[in-house]
Amino acid sequence: MLAWFAFGAAKPAPPQRIIAIGDLHGDFQAWTQIATAAGIADQAGHWAGGKSILVQLGDITDRGPDSLKIIRSLQQLQAEAPQAGGQVIVILGNHEAMNLLGDNRYTTPGEYAAFVDERSVARRERLYGAIRKQLEAAEPGKRPSQVRDEWLARTPLGWVEHKMAWGPSGELGRWSARNPAIAKVGSTLFVHGGISAEYAKLSLDAVNRRVAGAMASADDSPKSMLSDPLGPLWYRGLTGRDPEAEQIRAVGPPSPHLSVEQELDTVLSAYGAKHLVIAHTPSLQGIIIQYDGRLARIDTGISRYYGGPLSWLEIVGDNLIPHTVKRIVQ
Repeated sequence: MLAWFAFGAAKPAPPQRIIAIGDLHGDFQAWTQIATAAGIADQAGHWAGGKSILVQLGDITDRGPDSLKIIRSLQQLQAEAPQAGGQVIVILGNHEAMNLLGDNRYTTPGEYAAFVDERSVARRERLYGAIRKQLEAAEPGKRPSQVRDEWLARTPLGWVEHKMAWGPSGELGRWSARNPAIAKVGSTLFVHGGISAEYAKLSLDAVNRRVAGAMASADDSPKSMLSDPLGPLWYRGLTGRDPEAEQIRAVGPPSPHLSVEQELDTVLSAYGAKHLVIAHTPSLQGIIIQYDGRLARIDTGISRYYGGPLSWLEIVGDNLIPHTVKRIVQ
């Protein structure tokens, strides 16, 4: 006699749904449009993705004014998603590392303004008072009032708070240092810039540990993983010719020349993965899927700074599905 439970077979669990989003560069409106269109956030900004996994591939900051809003949104979703069985992974980008290291070449006035509060004027005055003698000594030919005016012009309100928040011990610096440089979800690898054959010799844990250590110590030395052209934050060799990486290789130990496809296969084999998803190098024509789906390039210049399409990559099982949504112009 058959037991009652033998009449039915358990249905296999549906494949995990992953949503991957590339560089946002301070465009909060673009971020919210993509998040709602992809079904991972509702109109109020709360998690709506159920058991989905969201992977944002870094470069939230710079070029646009609203990276702080995007970070707060991602932090909220990071807290909410696990309650529904989902997850939010934010990959470390080179621009987050640049902010931590004090390299603000691409930081816009709006980025500083986002940090202004009722005590910003007093904080800036205290800082000027602490370094006034040093500033005046550096420019002996100028009147003290001129030195002060010029310093104020290049130190907007919010600059002090921005620097404090992004320092290694600041709230955003510590948050960024906790974000992985490389993540593996199922059979897919996610990294901001790329993974070189040299770095593929290290385990994922080793890479993430070393990058986190460099962030915690604000390592801006020439050999730092935060600035290495072969490292995960900057490597472009999987998108084409990378002159900076080639220069490093030219002075390093001899190594066999690999084509892009050979290097990609080396990386995937090293980590037991089927797909690699990268950002960092803009493709304004949209998401590019290459080498029979083994490589997906998802930085499409989402920010208004670039004006590329608003896009995201959906991964279900072994299917890589690019999506776009029309930009709302305000």
